[in-house]
Amino acid sequence: MKILRLGAVLAALSAVFIAVWPSVWGTAHAQEHSPGTPAPDITGANRWLNSPPLSMEQLRGKVVLVEFWARECINCIHVLPHTKALYEKYGKDGLVVVGVHTPEYDEERDANSLQAALNEFSITWPVAVDNDMRIWNAYDNRYWPAIYLIDRNGRIVYSHVGEGDYEDTEKRVRMLLGEAS
Repeated sequence: MKILRLGAVLAALSAVFIAVWPSVWGTAHAQEHSPGTPAPDITGANRWLNSPPLSMEQLRGKVVLVEFWARECINCIHVLPHTKALYEKYGKDGLVVVGVHTPEYDEERDANSLQAALNEFSITWPVAVDNDMRIWNAYDNRYWPAIYLIDRNGRIVYSHVGEGDYEDTEKRVRMLLGEAS
């Protein structure tokens, strides 16, 4: 009888461990939004680089990839080549990439260092400088890096936290753009 109870306790602990592992250790995982959740606006940035200020209303009719990142975040740096590939491959078809640079550390707030990072990583898409975390909070975001795909009607249809799932993200971009897989 004690062995059965011990087995039940271990099974329950395993289930709890599996459920909280991503949030405790920052493991990459997708955040699911209810289908059709309106995308929060991207206004409220301290400044914009590579673009005049943008809003979700201006981007209506386009597929938008919003990427939260920080210039000193190694996981963000690992994701950048994949974001760049999507931008270069699908930008002509209507994909708009918007980087939201939300600093994790105080030194990441420096505009000159951020501009140097944009040059170093060849980031040419619009970047909102979100030093006051207004856009971050509007999206209820909690992780670096995080991406949100927004359909032509301004609704979040997919999000992903961390590195990986690049093929799935690209498949979703193609689907939103109406291209064959």
